[in-house]
Amino acid sequence: MSTTSKASQRIAALLDDNSFVEIGGLVTARTTDFNLKPTETPSDGVVTGYGVIDGNLVYVYSQDVTVMNGTIGEMHAKKIANLYDLAMKTGAPVIGLIDCAGLRLQEATDALAAFGTVYFKQTMASGVIPQITAVLGSCGGGLALFPTLTDFTFMEEKNAKLFVNAPNALDGNVITKCDTSSAQFQSEESGIVDVVADEATILMKIRELIGFLPANNEDGDACGECSDDLNRVNAELANCVGDTAVALSILADDNNFFEVKANYGKNMVVGFLRLNGATVGAVANRSEILDEEGKVSEKLDEVLTKQGCEKAADFVNFCDAFGIPVLTLTNVKGYEATKCSEKGIAKAAAKLTYAFANATVPKVNVIIGKAYGTAYSVMNSKAIGADLTIAWPTAEIGTMDSKLAAKIMYDGQGADVINEKAAAYAEQTMNVANAARRGYVDQIVEAADTRKYVIGAFEMLYTKSEDRPAKKHGTV
Repeated sequence: MSTTSKASQRIAALLDDNSFVEIGGLVTARTTDFNLKPTETPSDGVVTGYGVIDGNLVYVYSQDVTVMNGTIGEMHAKKIANLYDLAMKTGAPVIGLIDCAGLRLQEATDALAAFGTVYFKQTMASGVIPQITAVLGSCGGGLALFPTLTDFTFMEEKNAKLFVNAPNALDGNVITKCDTSSAQFQSEESGIVDVVADEATILMKIRELIGFLPANNEDGDACGECSDDLNRVNAELANCVGDTAVALSILADDNNFFEVKANYGKNMVVGFLRLNGATVGAVANRSEILDEEGKVSEKLDEVLTKQGCEKAADFVNFCDAFGIPVLTLTNVKGYEATKCSEKGIAKAAAKLTYAFANATVPKVNVIIGKAYGTAYSVMNSKAIGADLTIAWPTAEIGTMDSKLAAKIMYDGQGADVINEKAAAYAEQTMNVANAARRGYVDQIVEAADTRKYVIGAFEMLYTKSEDRPAKKHGTV
C-alpha cells in the first residue's frame, strides 16, 4: 500500500498497526473516452482491502481524491463491490472513508451502473454485517446514498460536505445563508450523521464503535471482559431522571456510554453500553442536558417528538437485526404538540411502536419518571412486548397528569374539589405500586440499585427465543 496518499494514511490511522492488506491495488480505469487515455488512474481512485481493529477483522475502502478527484467509475465501484462480496462471505464489517467529487462524467452510463452496483451490495449487506461510513471530504449527489444506506455515519466537522443538491442549487438559498451540506446541518436537521468531530477523533471513534458491535448478524458475541462491580450502587442515579445520557454512563461498565445522533432529536437518547461485558443498545427519554460541570445547559419537554421517534426506531431495528438486547429508560408525559410536529408525529410514533413490538431481542424497560398515556405505551411497555419492566419508587404511571385528569372529570367544580380529586386520582391510579399490582411492573427497585437489577434481567433473558407470524416483511 502506498503511504503517500491521504487515502492510505487514513486507513493506516484507522486500523491496528501494520495490519492492512490491500486488494486490487493494480486496478485502473478501462475507459479511454474524453481524454481519459493519457490519464493515470492508480487504484482507480479508491484503496480497498482488509485489516483488524483491536484484533477484529474489518474491510475498508478509502477514496483517493488525488486521482480524478476520487470520482466513481466502473472499476472504482467494482473494487468496492468486491470488498462487499468478501465481507458477506466472511461475516465482517465494512468501513467506507468518503472523499469524492461524485460521478465520473467521462464514463457516463458505466458510472451510473457502477453507483447502482454499490447500492445493491449495501442493500444486501444491510442487517447482515455492520456498515460504517465516514464522510471526510465531499460526498454529493448520488454518492450521498452511500452513507444513508449504511448503519452509522461519521462526518468531519469543518471541511466535509454531504448533500444531494448543493446548497446554491436550492431555490432561494445560498451556502452563506444556509450551508445544507455542512456537518452541523446534516447532524442536527437531517439526522443522517451520528458523530461529528475532527478527522483524527472520527477514526478513533470508529475503532471504539467496532468494539461494541458483533461482526455479523449471526455472531452473537458482542461481549468483552468486565472488571467493573456488577452490584455497584449509584446514589447519583436518582438525580439523572432528566439527562439520561448521564444515567446510562453511570449504569455502564466503566461508565462508558457510546451515544449516536446526539445532535438530532435531543428528547431521545440512543447508543451503546456494556453491562457485565455484553453490549446493550439503549433508548431513553431526555428532558434536560447537563454540561461538563453538571449544570443544566438546556431544558427539553418530556415528550415524544417526530425526530426522536424516528431516531429511536432506526436504532432499535439495528439492534434487533444484530441480536443486541435493548434497554429503555422511560420518562415521558405525551407527544410534542406543535403544528410542525403534527405533520409526522403519528407516523413516527407508529414506526417506534412497530420497532419495539417487532424486535425479538431481550427488552428491558426501566420507568424512571413519568409514564403517561400512549406515549408510555410506545416506549417499550409490557403491552407491546417488553420482557421485564422495572420501576423506581418515584415513578408515575397513568393516563395523564392527575390535576389535568381531575379538571376533565370534574369540569366546572371549584379549585378545592379539583385538588382533592387530583390527589385521590394520583394515589389510586398513578402510584407505581398500583401498576405493579396489576402486573404492568415486575419490580420496584431503588434508583441506586438499578445496575445490578438490569444486569440480572439481561442475564436471565440471555437464552430468549421468540417467534413472529410468518410473513415476508412488515410494512410500517
